[in-house]
Amino acid sequence: MLSSNHNSSPQALLIDADDTLWENNVYFERAIAEFISFLNHHEFTPQQVRERLNEVERESIKTHGYGIHSFANALCNTFERLSVEQLTQELRERIRAFALRIAEHPVEIIAGVPETLRHLAGRRHHLILMTKGNPAEQTSKVERSGLKDYFAAVEVVAEKNAGAYHAVAEKYALDADVTWMVGNSPRSDVNPALEAGLHAVFVPHDMTWVLEHEELAAPTKTGQRLLRLDRFADLTSHF
Repeated sequence: MLSSNHNSSPQALLIDADDTLWENNVYFERAIAEFISFLNHHEFTPQQVRERLNEVERESIKTHGYGIHSFANALCNTFERLSVEQLTQELRERIRAFALRIAEHPVEIIAGVPETLRHLAGRRHHLILMTKGNPAEQTSKVERSGLKDYFAAVEVVAEKNAGAYHAVAEKYALDADVTWMVGNSPRSDVNPALEAGLHAVFVPHDMTWVLEHEELAAPTKTGQRLLRLDRFADLTSHF
């Protein structure tokens, strides 16, 4: 077990939500597949259409942030750029529906998550759910997940960068030497947490969003740790 006796501070675990606690990106991938099929482009391959959509999504995030409405906006903008057909109001509604259906999907908890959270909470770890995205959407998922009671707090941030981790650590007076970030995204969970001086646990998910892909950084300060686990349930062997 990893020691939590530094200055007698309780060990704190910041835990990601989407694709760490519950399935998320698989529904976006299905919506993208539906959109590409609907667009049915005669010059671009599905992969080329996807690459254009990725570019548009990167732009949309800067203006609209994350979430279903930002995604719906990106689908419509991609259609406008690639289709010779005019984007009528009717077409816009049909395309937005691919995205909006995601919100209707029940929260699908990843195997082993409730039991693992129960174990961690029972060992008196300080658990904070830390997710990025649209506050209303993320809060709704947390409420519907049935997992909220395992967490001392829920933080929904606009972006997960080193500054956000510093701010959360400061808000809750967390000791960086005994604070870990747990998640599936190198770009949002692991690398910026390490940059902020925290430890990190990487739990890969085979459907992690392409815009979250990044080379894993290495710990930079003395004593800093990076764990790589096959599944969330493996946390019980380390904490």
